[in-house]
Amino acid sequence: MNIIYMLLAISVIVALVFFTVFIFSVKNGQYDDMYTPSVRMLFEDELVKEKSDKQKNKSIKKPIIFKEQLK
Repeated sequence: MNIIYMLLAISVIVALVFFTVFIFSVKNGQYDDMYTPSVRMLFEDELVKEKSDKQKNKSIKKPIIFKEQLK
């Protein structure tokens, strides 16, 4: 039974160490993304262009005319 208490204590200590290292790395900017913001502006134009093309296609509704209707 003593081994269970010892393993439990060791696992809590290891978890606290990992949590402390994680908090320390977040505060020091380890997970700050420096690349995506500089590249994001290159891809926004394509997304806006696609949206505007889709909106134009939705706003212009041409009637479908079949050959039978022309007679």
